Formats: sequence, C-alpha cells, structure tokens
Amino acid sequence: MQPNSSIIRLPWRLQRRLDAAAGAFLNPRQGPAIDFARPPGEQALVSPDSVSWRIFKNPIALYIGGLAGVILELAEPAVRTGVWEHSSFRTDPVGRLRRTGSAAMVTIYGARSIAVPMIAGVTRMHAKISGKTPAGAAYRASDAQLLAWVHTTAAFGIAEAYNRYVEPLSRVELDSLYREGAPVAQLYGALEPPCSDAERRALFDSMRGRLEPSPIVFQFLQIMRETPALPRPLRWLQRTLVAAAVEIIPDWIRELLGLTESYGLRQGERWMARLAGAASNRIVLRESPAAQACVRLGLPATHLYR
Repeated sequence: MQPNSSIIRLPWRLQRRLDAAAGAFLNPRQGPAIDFARPPGEQALVSPDSVSWRIFKNPIALYIGGLAGVILELAEPAVRTGVWEHSSFRTDPVGRLRRTGSAAMVTIYGARSIAVPMIAGVTRMHAKISGKTPAGAAYRASDAQLLAWVHTTAAFGIAEAYNRYVEPLSRVELDSLYREGAPVAQLYGALEPPCSDAERRALFDSMRGRLEPSPIVFQFLQIMRETPALPRPLRWLQRTLVAAAVEIIPDWIRELLGLTESYGLRQGERWMARLAGAASNRIVLRESPAAQACVRLGLPATHLYR
C-alpha cells in the first residue's frame, strides 16, 4: 500500500534547513561521505517498491524505532556489554547514532557496490570484538544468534514506531518488511532472522529468561534525553520521542527492565508524537538517502511520498 497523503510544502528557509540537517545527520564527519544518487541506475539490496523503502524514509519512525531497538539490545547481557564497552555511546552518543543510521540507510537505499563492501567491513569489525559479561559469560560480537537479535530488534523498533506514530501497517506489510530484511541480515552474519511478524514474536518469546534489567538502560535513556541529537528546529521534541521509544517496548520487557509509566508518554504527548510522525511522512527531504536513491534509479525524488 502506497501512502496517499499529499505532500506538505514548507517555507523555503525551513525546507532548506531540514534538507541540510537530513544530509548531515546521515553522513557523519568521520569516514567518507556517501552519495546515494550514484552510481546512476544501480539497484540497492532492497527494491524501491518495497515496504522497507517506504518505512525507512520517515525520520521520526527511524529515530523512535532506533532508540527502541537499542533499549531491546541493552536488555540482552552479551549485546549490552559489547555495545557499552566497545562503542562510543557513552562518549559520543550522537556520533554513534549517526554512524548507525548511516549504515542502515546504506543497507536499504545504497547502491549494491557501496552497500556490500560496507557490510563486509562491519562484519570484519565485529570479528575483532569479544569479551566477557559482568557475570563471566564469554561473548563474540560476530555470534550469529546475537546478530539475529540485534537485527530483529532494530527492524521491530522501526516497524512498530511507523505503525504507531505514522500510519498503521497490515500483517501483510509487517511480514513483507521482515522478509525483505532477512537476506540483508544474513549478509551481516545473522542466523535465521525472522521472515514474518510471527517469527519475530517467536524470537522475542524465546528470549524470556535471557533478558535482564540493567542500570545501563537508564543511563542510555538519560543520555538520549539530555544530549542534543535532533536538528535544531526539532530539538524541543527530543524528550517526547525518547518517551515514545519506551512506549513501544513490549509490555513484558518493559516490566522486566523497570520501565514504568513515568518513562513513557504522558497522555498529552501522544498526539504530539503522532502528529510529528504523520507530518514527517509528507515532507520530502530531497537530500535524504531515500530521495537521492530514487533519483539514482531515475525515479522522482517524491516517488516514496505518493
């Protein structure tokens, strides 16, 4: 199902600022800039007519869903230890988010000749990371089951954020999203990633007894509430979007982690998150990876907004 909402046309100054912010946020200063408009005509790993292309274009769903995915990752002790000890979340949270977001954009929208080497580089980096959890359990960042959890939590977070704050997704669309992402997850080294929402639910249920609470979850939420991460015109919304991320965590995991109602959205904030999500689905960001990828394939920059 294609979006049927009309495009919102902003004042040109605001549009220019948002375009620039979209380009800057997903092209970190560290590492080479990525041109999603090149090479002309080259396909991505995922089809432009996919559910993934439609959903991942929405910056609000990406932000909320990305945060929810990290919360779920931090609930698993081996993943939590690896993320907290071998990444820059504590020292450079915005930079880490940008690099993670950039990798996700390349995976969905980047030309194959760019996406495949990038994924190979990530897998080589994971192969170098290992250690022990505070409980003494050994882990490797290249563990295929852990990678399946990381991939699935990210996909779930973005899908659920879109479903709840942008527009409802049908069961068919949810299944398509997981099916589209499975081959890419396998490139990253994930073992048997879910190909449907039912398989995603089964994976989540299988994690009962493995997930556990940790003060690091609350440290992460505090960092994301207090560190300026969004473009300046949207920064006032940041705390609400962090709460919106907590809101979409499955109830039993929220209870396990101790994420009480005070960490979620207040009644007066829900409409704000939904308004932001719905509006962002109608604003064409011409410098965004999604729009530039459409241009690369000879499609209008507005292709995903029709």
